[in-house]
Amino acid sequence: MPGSWTPVVCLATCLLSGCAAGALPRQAPPAPTPAQWQAMQMRAADKADGIMRQADTRKDMLGRYETMVAAASVGDANPAFHVIIGQYLSWYETFIGDYPNAAANFSIQELLQPGDHPSPLDGSSRPRPAVDAIAELARGRQAVFFNEAHHLPLTRTLTVQLLARLRGEGFDTFAAETLYASDDKLAARGYPVQGTGFYTEEPICAEMVRTALKLGYRVVAYEAQSEASGDARESRQAHNLYERVFQRDPRARLVLDAGYGHIQESGVYLGGRSMAEYFHELSGIDPLTVDQVVLVPHPNPAHDHPWYAAVVQALSPTRPLVFMREDGTPWTLRAGYDVSVFFPPQVVQRGRPTWLDLGGLRKRYVVHGNEVCRGTYPCLVEARYAGEGDDAIPADRLALDPRPSYVRGDAGLRPTAGLETSELYLRPGRYRLVATDSLGRALTRQNITVAGDAGGQ
Repeated sequence: MPGSWTPVVCLATCLLSGCAAGALPRQAPPAPTPAQWQAMQMRAADKADGIMRQADTRKDMLGRYETMVAAASVGDANPAFHVIIGQYLSWYETFIGDYPNAAANFSIQELLQPGDHPSPLDGSSRPRPAVDAIAELARGRQAVFFNEAHHLPLTRTLTVQLLARLRGEGFDTFAAETLYASDDKLAARGYPVQGTGFYTEEPICAEMVRTALKLGYRVVAYEAQSEASGDARESRQAHNLYERVFQRDPRARLVLDAGYGHIQESGVYLGGRSMAEYFHELSGIDPLTVDQVVLVPHPNPAHDHPWYAAVVQALSPTRPLVFMREDGTPWTLRAGYDVSVFFPPQVVQRGRPTWLDLGGLRKRYVVHGNEVCRGTYPCLVEARYAGEGDDAIPADRLALDPRPSYVRGDAGLRPTAGLETSELYLRPGRYRLVATDSLGRALTRQNITVAGDAGGQ
């Protein structure tokens, strides 16, 4: 795997911070202690990491996904393994554009926590479109930090939409977790490739980086270049960020994308402090912190946070919302963040979520498997911008498997709901469309044009 960052580090970060607490098997008697459960998770993570490294020896993305599906279908005496391999598999499902199953494989119940602020429906706040309110809140700030749930690229979509607005406000630098500093040709090339980062294998994450480059942002990698984890990783990330951005240009204005609690501004994190806390200490800069990982739709509505369910029932939102108080300050669910985003319920069409349109920036392009796959399944369909190389991470990709090859005995999860016709989501413009089998062999190639207004990056 390119770069020095490994997913085990990120997984440990997620688990130790409690984000997977809802996944503990309730039927396991006797229940393990927290220390025992943590040790079980780390053993499972070691095994899952080895499986992932084996998967990544496959050159083609569909082949890597096959390896992960096979591993997820095998039982294990360690009850934590199902949780861990589910998270790993969810990453690869996002990589092939199978977003509904990625969400299902790592759905975490969001419970009302003792420190949660009262519902914004209590009358003290009013809803506003998040894209407008956050752009306004960013005025005069030197840094804006967004978080994301790595298995749920919905939480990347608002950031992509805001990049142009923030560029217009004077922001000039973009940084993202797990970008590899070793990809020193990224700016000159103008688009991400396999060696750019880990999560940039997923098309929306790649589009985030690509969009920043097109808009003229300087893109910075700040990931810890070691096997550091926990507090040591948080500190190293903050130092890298400060040294590579603000020591170089004290007047730089930064947009940052990171996972989960890395951006929380107060409170204990992984037994120490978060990257954002270390960054504030080093730089003196108070970032606007935008929490996007809790108030999201879940495949099982019982996993939704109570305030999320209430807002959806009361307002039926169709776009991301934030709540603003009468004094102009934003509502936030929890201390440590400046503002919290409510995402609308997910709508799935032909097996794919409609939030892939990025707030209207992209159009639907129908793909008929019988035409592009020539009867060979499973089949991976990828669309690359006409001006980019064959090494580019696609603008969008989807897997078709109507036979099916990828049914799992325990879940029966299938890409695009087993449909043979589905949809890519693409900005207006010209693309190269390629369909490949699980060995990476091309089945069809064609040039396509997506009509529409190409205004706005």
